[in-house]
Amino acid sequence: MSPQRPKRNLRRGVAAAEFAVCLPILVLLVLGMIETCSMVFLKQSLAVAAYEGAHTAVKPGATTADVRTTCEDILRDRRIDGATVTVTPGEVSDVPAGDYMTVRITAPSDQNNVLPLKFFRDAQVDASAVMMKEI
Repeated sequence: MSPQRPKRNLRRGVAAAEFAVCLPILVLLVLGMIETCSMVFLKQSLAVAAYEGAHTAVKPGATTADVRTTCEDILRDRRIDGATVTVTPGEVSDVPAGDYMTVRITAPSDQNNVLPLKFFRDAQVDASAVMMKEI
């Protein structure tokens, strides 16, 4: 008679094989979620900065430089790199009451990734806010 192996040892080998197959998939899913959350944060940061810039633009006596400063301060606080702020029309102080002003902010995804992975390669993320000058 040969000694029988305990079933527990056989199950341990199966569990190790299952873990080896599932681990790369789980790691890829986690990294993809982190990268996606990073892009959502980037989009929301641009939207907040554009809104606050447009809010600054409708204040009496505001200039385009004030709008850009407001946007850039928010982007710096949120550590967003390489962003471009565009204000339309060119000078906010010349906009008559009742006309609309647009603040658009664009940032590259490559410079704002948390991880060195490139799930969102060469993407430009943008957000804009439009407000009417009332005063």
